[in-house]
Amino acid sequence: MCPYDHTNTLKDTQSMASLHQPIFESHMAFDVLIANVAKIHASISKLESLRPSKHVNSLFTHLVKLCTLPSSINVQNLPPDMQRMRQSLIGLCGRAEGLLELEFATLITKIPQPLDHLNLFPYYSNYIKLAGLEYQILSENGVVQPKRVAFVGSGPMPLTSIIMAIHHMKTTCFDNYDIDESANNLARRIVATDDELAKRMEFKTSDVMDVKEELRTFDCIFLAALVGMSKEEKVKVVAHLRNYMKGGGILLVRSANGARGFLYPIVEEDDLHGFEILSIFHPTNEVINSVVLARKPIV
Repeated sequence: MCPYDHTNTLKDTQSMASLHQPIFESHMAFDVLIANVAKIHASISKLESLRPSKHVNSLFTHLVKLCTLPSSINVQNLPPDMQRMRQSLIGLCGRAEGLLELEFATLITKIPQPLDHLNLFPYYSNYIKLAGLEYQILSENGVVQPKRVAFVGSGPMPLTSIIMAIHHMKTTCFDNYDIDESANNLARRIVATDDELAKRMEFKTSDVMDVKEELRTFDCIFLAALVGMSKEEKVKVVAHLRNYMKGGGILLVRSANGARGFLYPIVEEDDLHGFEILSIFHPTNEVINSVVLARKPIV
C-alpha cells in the first residue's frame, strides 16, 4: 500500500482531480500525466529524508492522487528514460512506505493495547478494504479457512495478517517473513498483548529466497507488493516460491495496473510461469494494489 493518501493535497492535486476521464484518454493527457509524475519524482529525489513530514506527505499525496485518476495508460510501453524514472519512483515509494510504517508501529507499541489503536495508521481503512477483497477472492476459489498462511514482506505493521486473522481467517496460523529483525520485533510487540492472536502468529527474520522446504507447509502464500522491486527480482521470487510450494498451494500476489504502476511493480501473467491463474482483479477506487491469485498445479 502506498503511503500518504491521508493528508491534505497540494493545490495542484485538486485541479488535477477535477479533470474528467475523457481528457485522460487522449494522447495529450498522457503527456500531462507523465510530466506531472516526472515533476513530483524530481522533487522527491531532492529530499534529504523520506521520513514523514508535511512536505513529504504532500508530495506523495499528490503522486497517489495523480496515479489513481481514471486513465488507460500502460506504463510498460513508456520509453527507456521514463522506465528508469518509474523504477526510481517505485524505490522511493517503497522506502517512504517503510518509514511511515516504522513511525506508526513505534508509536502504537508505546500505547497500552496497541491492537486497539491500529486505526491510527493513516492507511488502515484501505488495508481493511484490500484484505476484505483478497479474502473474497480467496473464498471464491475455495480458500476459506486455510491451516497455515505465509505473508512474505510483512514489515513492522503486519496489517494484512492481523486483519485476516481477526476478521476472516479466525483459526489460521500465520508465518510472517521479513528481512528486517527490527521490523519483526515491532510487529511482535503489536500482537503480544493478545494471547490468542500471538499463538497463531509468528514473525521470522529471513530472506524468502533462503526459505525452501518450509514453504511446502503453507496452504496459501501472500507476496507483498514491494518484495522484488524490479521485474527481474519479482520473477526470481515467484520462481523460487513455485519451486518449493506444495502442489495445489495458492499464491496471492499484489501487483499494480495502469498509472498505479508508477507506485508499485507490475506482475503480469507471464511472470507467473508454471502457475495456474485463478483470478486477476484491478481496483478502480482508492485501493491501489491489484490482486493476482494463482495455484501451483498438482503434479
